[in-house]
Amino acid sequence: MALLRKRLASGAPAPLGAEWDGLGVNFAVFSANATRIELCIYEARGRHEIARYELPECTDEVFHGYLPDAGPGLVYGYRAHGPYQPEAGHRFNPNKLLLDPYARTHFGRVQWSDALFGYRVGSPREDLSFDRRDSAAAMPKSVVVHESPVWGEHRRPRRSWQETLIYETHVRGLSMQRTDLAAAERGTYAALGDPKVIAYLADLGVTAVELMPVQAFLQDRFLLQRKLSNYWGYSPLGYFTPEARYFADPAVGANELRAAVHRLHDAGIEVIMDVVYNHTCEGNERGPTLSWRGLDNASYYRPVAGHERFLINDTGTGNTLDVTHPRVLQMVTDSLRYWATSFQIDGFRFDLGCTLGREKGGFDAGSGFFDVIRQDPVLADVKLISEPWDVGPGGYQLGNHPPGFSEWNDKFRDAVRRYWRGDEAMRPEISRRLMGSSDLFEHRRRRPWASINFVAAHDGATLHDLTTYAERHNEANGEQGQDGTPDDLSSNWGVEGETTDPQITAIRAHVVRAMLATLFVAHGTPMLLGGDEIGRTQRGNNNAYCQDNEISWYDWSGILAEEETEAKALCRFTARLAALRRAHPSLRTPWFLHGQREIVPGVLSVAWFDESGAELTEAAWQNPVAQLLAVRRAIAGARDNANGDADITLVALNATGEDREFILPPPALAWRVLIDTADPERTESEVGAGRISVQTRSLVLLAADAASPAP
Repeated sequence: MALLRKRLASGAPAPLGAEWDGLGVNFAVFSANATRIELCIYEARGRHEIARYELPECTDEVFHGYLPDAGPGLVYGYRAHGPYQPEAGHRFNPNKLLLDPYARTHFGRVQWSDALFGYRVGSPREDLSFDRRDSAAAMPKSVVVHESPVWGEHRRPRRSWQETLIYETHVRGLSMQRTDLAAAERGTYAALGDPKVIAYLADLGVTAVELMPVQAFLQDRFLLQRKLSNYWGYSPLGYFTPEARYFADPAVGANELRAAVHRLHDAGIEVIMDVVYNHTCEGNERGPTLSWRGLDNASYYRPVAGHERFLINDTGTGNTLDVTHPRVLQMVTDSLRYWATSFQIDGFRFDLGCTLGREKGGFDAGSGFFDVIRQDPVLADVKLISEPWDVGPGGYQLGNHPPGFSEWNDKFRDAVRRYWRGDEAMRPEISRRLMGSSDLFEHRRRRPWASINFVAAHDGATLHDLTTYAERHNEANGEQGQDGTPDDLSSNWGVEGETTDPQITAIRAHVVRAMLATLFVAHGTPMLLGGDEIGRTQRGNNNAYCQDNEISWYDWSGILAEEETEAKALCRFTARLAALRRAHPSLRTPWFLHGQREIVPGVLSVAWFDESGAELTEAAWQNPVAQLLAVRRAIAGARDNANGDADITLVALNATGEDREFILPPPALAWRVLIDTADPERTESEVGAGRISVQTRSLVLLAADAASPAP
């Protein structure tokens, strides 16, 4: 390796990052405001700097240089020189070693020290001061890699949206307590790709796993001081780097994740990544200098106009990436393409997607970010999901994203929770959510799948806890129990926390199954929170972002037990719901239905009824105390329906505290009960009397054979 040269060759400004060509490595890094950038080379263990070079050329604000004879495995970092003028937004400090934003691999981890900050921590002038300590000893290093993954005849599952069932999960939490896996593999990418885990997901009916952040993230100092950790991972340290703590074998590295994706694909399961491009781990003006801040704080982040010392905090994390800047937007899209091609990722869920679409004038469905994504030949071909809110101005944009994007639908979540809790005046709201939220998404030719329906997600209470706790119990987070939402729209049904009272446990079980069933019979794209199908609890903690322990890990003991358990029963019930959704197109239609078409004589595409079998009148819709509802939906040309050329289903919902009888609406059809949430083991049965009993806080799903006359 030619590390004794006095200077580098010129190299090229593209591609950004460290690129090995077989003869040497080209280094290219963006900075609009640096005066010069140095490349620091380290020995293999990353402890000692063995050479330093100034990048000799700068083209179009990209500093670049070429190191002959260098190759994969080279450990390096950058130092950026330029003005240290915090009031103007410039925080260059060459005493701080910086990660390459395009690094594919990091060596080592952040070792917290005051030397990581560009200013003197605790000084009277705080972030306006200048710190001269070298941070290299406390910094991870970037590593040159050469990747040429061979996928062979591998093919993506390419699941259609209307058949998609998303399973949101955490790589570590999913398998940490899977005692049937090798101990060394639990909590890793290897466990994610284990045949036992994949078979479980496939049997459940999952078509896509949505992985919480697997891009390299920072363990925040304040959490480590509390003896906690950043469990969720929403604190990005590298957008091209897989999180190393999930490796079972660091020597295998990123290929361990690739292998898991490959095996999931072979089982017909897609992989969606939860990505965090709205902010970085460097925080506000008092945060550490690890990469982007030291390379060009004024370009990478959005400053407060007129007070450039401070950063806009639309994300609630201290900073906001400026994706309106062409080079920052390039970094984001380069990263997305990298994951979509090198790892064959099938889709992305954008954390705080509202932030990414915010231009100077506010949120814009035609923003540069959305436009670039939608026209990109690689990215336009994958599933795109946005979390449509943040804490910035105009920060709630549910339904306002452009075609091609689906959105997390919190209105569905809240409606289901409130309806089954027994809140009044819920008929209109729950009906809208059951029909794919056309009030939000039926414009610009968008489809029902644009609504990502969920009852619980990582951010909040689990399904079990929604029926077990009326209050949050976040004391273990070290924030005096004040973090997390104060109202989960939950109910404990009489006792706070776990209980053996048979009446209360029966009600809770009814409500859990009713909410699960509502998720599966609603139009749109269902998303199941991992572990809800086995009764996972977080002990009332609705903000377990820092709990890398049994509070967050899935408890598999009930599934792995030899005897029958509640977990096994609930899992079977969930799998049945998924199978019924697959079997009945009227539960997952690709179009919005409005009851304007007659599918078979007397049966419109959608119709609403009360318990008497009468269609709802305007007065009935507005009746605040009415908690009974039935919806009949029909789809023509259902080729996968063996009983006829139409698929007709009816859902009867009873959110009251009493068992109620429903008269089935005309015309008379040959109805059969598919599933009854009050009796989860009930097998399919015919309905002969034209009426059904729906127990308290329960849902019954029926189907009719349109080709056969009623008895």
